[in-house]
Amino acid sequence: MKKYWFIFTTQVVNSLAYPGELVGRSLIILPFMWIFFQLWRVTFAASGTEVINGLTLRDTLWYLMLAETIELSRPRLGNAISEAVKDGSIAYFLNKPYDFLLYHFSTSMGETIFRGVLNALLGGAAVWWLVGAPPPAWGWPLAALAIFGAWTLNFCISAMIGLAAFAVEDISAFQWIYQKFAFIFGGLLIPLDFYPAWLQTICHALPFAAMTYAPARLFVTPSLEAFAAVMGIQFAWILALGLLLNLAYRRGLTQLTVNGG
Repeated sequence: MKKYWFIFTTQVVNSLAYPGELVGRSLIILPFMWIFFQLWRVTFAASGTEVINGLTLRDTLWYLMLAETIELSRPRLGNAISEAVKDGSIAYFLNKPYDFLLYHFSTSMGETIFRGVLNALLGGAAVWWLVGAPPPAWGWPLAALAIFGAWTLNFCISAMIGLAAFAVEDISAFQWIYQKFAFIFGGLLIPLDFYPAWLQTICHALPFAAMTYAPARLFVTPSLEAFAAVMGIQFAWILALGLLLNLAYRRGLTQLTVNGG
């Protein structure tokens, strides 16, 4: 595993090579938090109560901050694989003495980590100014582990979408569908607590809730019981999707046509 650790650390260093670009992309979270604050402030005022389904305005904004951090920080892995297939550079990757999937996992995590930290710092500062202090600090490490699980789940799904390029090359439609499913069923824009009970049941049965809602909700209301539940759900989905990913990769190699040269 040393070579994959080296790939990870190299990608971390590379991600810091252009700090202006890194900060510029992360600044987008600031207007998002301002818009969310205005929308939910009006919503809570119109409801005539300070708590809706167990969440206050402060809880909701901190939830949305972490949900946006998870979404904005993850790399678009599917596009990278698709472009490699289109320009023929996929042959270069496949001939190297490392596992193709583990290589992309290492680079994805290296690209994601500092972007995630910066998004959390900027978004957290904005939400702290708007609604007050964050949840208890002892729960932050628990949420961090859940975020890593969320990014791993995203890698499994994004990599499978990227591997579809082995057969169809253009995966933009699949990317669009996945993004919208993650938005709706993951609770990115609205916490799942505000959904109807029947829709909550459907959302919790899908992996998208473990990718966004579960880490963000754990951050807002941390507990060891909730942490154990989140880890269990994420591990089960990672195991299932990881096996599917390996199968898709081996099947995809038999259908790959390399362009360019």
